[in-house]
Amino acid sequence: MVKFYDVSLPIKEGMIVYPSNPEPSIQRYSSIPKEKVNESSITLGSHTGTHVDSRLHIQNDADGAEALPLNSLYGKCKVLDLTHVENEIHRKDLESHQIKKGDIVLLKTRNSQLGYEKFRSSYVHVKLDAAEYLVKVGVKTLGFDYLSVKKPGADDEVHEMLINNLTLFEGLNLAEVPEGEYTF
Repeated sequence: MVKFYDVSLPIKEGMIVYPSNPEPSIQRYSSIPKEKVNESSITLGSHTGTHVDSRLHIQNDADGAEALPLNSLYGKCKVLDLTHVENEIHRKDLESHQIKKGDIVLLKTRNSQLGYEKFRSSYVHVKLDAAEYLVKVGVKTLGFDYLSVKKPGADDEVHEMLINNLTLFEGLNLAEVPEGEYTF
């Protein structure tokens, strides 16, 4: 039997958001029994929960998520268990994993084990040498298990390198996903 893993974060009021981002708001505008259906409006920032970053996230007049190639949003993927990494993911942490051109790579770190109840500024993040390695290898898509791949307060060099060269998913919940190959 096939096993499915939901790697998304549930959208709810009060959920974890990156500092300075708006919290989601869910407002019921139609309710049973007064109306025939229950319906709500949902307002949230584009960098909330599990999301894909587009170039528009870091550059004015750039393409939004609608311009991302569809084949970068699905396919065979490799989940790499990097839970042994303390704070920073470096190239040396990735080299032994046989990453190839066109791969979708999901990085499972200690972040997934911390949970997603409150924002933690001490999350594991990607360093420039690791980002350069992933781009050089030709990774198609990178998924990361926190709301940002870069160190909080750091310049955007890592973020920009990744967004400009591959499709970047952030906010994945990989806590229950063992290292291995899957369909994403």
